[in-house]
Amino acid sequence: MSADDAGFEPARILAALDAHGVEYVLVGGLGAQAHGASRGTSDIDVVPQSSDENWDRLAAALRGLGARLRVGGMSDEDARRLPVTLDAATLRSFGSSTWMTDAGAVDVLREMATGGGTYRAYDELIDRHVVAEIEGIAVRIAALDDIVASKEHADRDKDREALPELRELQRRLHDDD
Repeated sequence: MSADDAGFEPARILAALDAHGVEYVLVGGLGAQAHGASRGTSDIDVVPQSSDENWDRLAAALRGLGARLRVGGMSDEDARRLPVTLDAATLRSFGSSTWMTDAGAVDVLREMATGGGTYRAYDELIDRHVVAEIEGIAVRIAALDDIVASKEHADRDKDREALPELRELQRRLHDDD
């Protein structure tokens, strides 16, 4: 997988999640790459399963990667000094949160917006997922239709730029059905 940011090590993040047995669905740019998109990304976006045990596993994986809360406008050095306890209770209370790790940014999303006021949590995403191998790790990836819908919903410049390629991949996928 390519990355925009030289410090981004997606394989290392995925390996940590895998080693801790975290149950999640990969979404966002890396999920799009797993479906064949060529556009780079500099973070990992995950929607975790929401059991207490899984939050514990996710917190342990993030701690093992040296995670600290990522706060806009704040330097990484200052973020390291924030009095944030990275545990299941913190992750659960934040809902969605962004963490900087020693291997790059990880966005933990409670659910993925898919447009029209629709949001899909883990339980819905897992019903539609596909499995792809990324750096030798089997990863559950959100369905391409869900990734496209989330990019349409976000409507940021980078999402609008990614959509033509994603829609072409989507068209090819549906033509093969």
